[in-house]
Amino acid sequence: MSKINSLKAILVVSVFGLIFSGYLTYKELFASESAVGCNPLGTPGTIFGYPPCVYGFFMYLIVGALSAFGLRSKKA
Repeated sequence: MSKINSLKAILVVSVFGLIFSGYLTYKELFASESAVGCNPLGTPGTIFGYPPCVYGFFMYLIVGALSAFGLRSKKA
């Protein structure tokens, strides 16, 4: 698999991860009902007071941005 195809695959996976974790984050932080899969704010199972889906969203965002920058690079 070439570098370009690898970066495209990583970008696709990160977009799906962004959608999934973004949905869970929205349901957890802004919707009135609690989402299945994320613990309520401040309960055991949260990380520094936030559900893990929030951190997953930002991790997928970083991975997606890095792969997009790699695809835009002239050396790739």
